[in-house]
Amino acid sequence: MKVVILSFTQAGTRLGERIGSQFRNEGITCQNYAPAGYAFADILPFPDNPKELIREGWGETSFLFIGAVGIAVRYIAPYVKDKFTDSAVVVMDEKAGYVIPLLSGHLGGAVELSNQLAVWTGAVPVQTTATDVQGKFAVDVFAKKNHLYFTEREAAKQISAAVLDGKQVGLWIGEGLVFEQEDFQKSCLKELILCGSQEELYSFAEEHPVIVITKTAEEGRQFVESLAGSLWGDVRNNVCGCERKPCILLLYPINITAGVGCRKQISKELFEKGLNDVLEGYGLEPTQLKQIASIDLKKEEKGILSLSQDWQIPFVTYTEEELKQVPGEFTPSPFVKKITGVDNVCERSAVLASGNGRLLQRKTGENGVTTAVAAREWRIHFE
Repeated sequence: MKVVILSFTQAGTRLGERIGSQFRNEGITCQNYAPAGYAFADILPFPDNPKELIREGWGETSFLFIGAVGIAVRYIAPYVKDKFTDSAVVVMDEKAGYVIPLLSGHLGGAVELSNQLAVWTGAVPVQTTATDVQGKFAVDVFAKKNHLYFTEREAAKQISAAVLDGKQVGLWIGEGLVFEQEDFQKSCLKELILCGSQEELYSFAEEHPVIVITKTAEEGRQFVESLAGSLWGDVRNNVCGCERKPCILLLYPINITAGVGCRKQISKELFEKGLNDVLEGYGLEPTQLKQIASIDLKKEEKGILSLSQDWQIPFVTYTEEELKQVPGEFTPSPFVKKITGVDNVCERSAVLASGNGRLLQRKTGENGVTTAVAAREWRIHFE
């Protein structure tokens, strides 16, 4: 998480300084900006065009404006797209009386950020999101907390609308996914109906929207296609047996690490093809990747860095010694050990970056790219 704080008055800048220090104490990257007359120490002066700060960080940085809501709106207006890609934007007055999650409240984390600021400063959080105000199930919050990827934005909107209208939503959890039935019952999510069998799901889905959670993207798409086809006909060709189209939201976990190695100066295109081939072979998609990992000898490899930026997936690296300490049995390579000092880079880095996760795919490679895939231990939580 990275936060940029923009203040516009002396009092606001002092408040911003205290909040910025708190963020940094929590290990969160934070930078304060203010007019030149109020800039000092860790507070940087605004650049000639302050809106450039917004443009450069949009979609990757959270913004806290200490000042009027109107100022924040004018600054962010050119960059606002949708809640799935927008930055979290929070506004607070200079006396810390109120804190408002202005944009991307759930997926971007503005609601969570405003609640934390309220704890630190004593400000009153002003929530305006309908599901928050009414205390109802929010599918975007559920997905974010469980590190689940959205596939159909329109379906997510329809589910939220159904919940706010007092309707229930079906929930199907696919094979191999871990959750506690007791946790679901204790959660009091009265808007969700947990379907215990496919027959129950099919019956429920005839009249209600449903959420489907599966282990992989490919498994999920096949299941959704089968479900939709059984209820509404051949949806792929828009040959539906009724006027109402299905509302099925597929979610799948973002818990995969790709451990990689490659020859020097490999192109982004060749690296991307090699990585995609391995993912597809296991029914995975790039959207399930939590990170790409390798040895620190590759930390400046332009092909990997470029793909990491395009896919918006972190690229992490480890030292030879760190990789040597990873427990487990790995596919040894005398050549790799001669070059790097460790007998296997991709498998070890995949396991290490995934928190000692389970290897799904051992080292495989062609055209100068080697890849291994590991899955972080993951389970569904209901809160």
